[in-house]
Amino acid sequence: MKAAVITFPGSNCDRDLAVALQQAGADVSRVWHKDDALPDGTDLVAVPGGFSFGDYLRCGAIAAQSPIARALRDHAQKGGYVLGVCNGFQVLTELGLLPGALMRNAGLTFLCKPVTLTVTTTDSDFTRDYAPGQQITVPIAHHEGNYQIDPEGLAALRDQDRIAFTYAPGVNGAVADIAGVLSDNRRVLGMMPHPERAADPALGGTDGRALFSGLMRALATA
Repeated sequence: MKAAVITFPGSNCDRDLAVALQQAGADVSRVWHKDDALPDGTDLVAVPGGFSFGDYLRCGAIAAQSPIARALRDHAQKGGYVLGVCNGFQVLTELGLLPGALMRNAGLTFLCKPVTLTVTTTDSDFTRDYAPGQQITVPIAHHEGNYQIDPEGLAALRDQDRIAFTYAPGVNGAVADIAGVLSDNRRVLGMMPHPERAADPALGGTDGRALFSGLMRALATA
């Protein structure tokens, strides 16, 4: 698998994401936000966490206007894989690649701690290496992680089995405790928790590792 990890001014999890992908066996390229094209043969674009452009205007809004954003959108629209983590999830909603929006956490506080997630669907190449309903522990680190979507959009996510992960109740105010969602073709995943921070025993846990291994297996058999 050839993966491209994008770096924006203010990204702070780009190296972590690149390392997790490399440990899973991916050939990783680093892409700067001013680049206007992805490396040839890119299978997966990974948009990392952090505070792109200082989170000015709205989280992810300025990053969605960067030169690389058009190539990212084109990659997704052609059926390529995209993973957006934390600020990356916010960027993907700003690009219109995923529905909904990320708002300030309930209580207006920054949250940084391990949380329990439930794997809500395994019908995706991101979640295929988990068991249905499996509970995993993955860190969060966000101030605007409160996922919101209108009732019609929520009904569609549920009907189409596109909610990838949910929190234990009451983590940040997210509607239906949603922690991650899939695109309609199931090849774009946005999630607020950080699987790359749970992919090595030295970091305190490996529950995020299966996300990366699932992607590798999917592309190896494609």
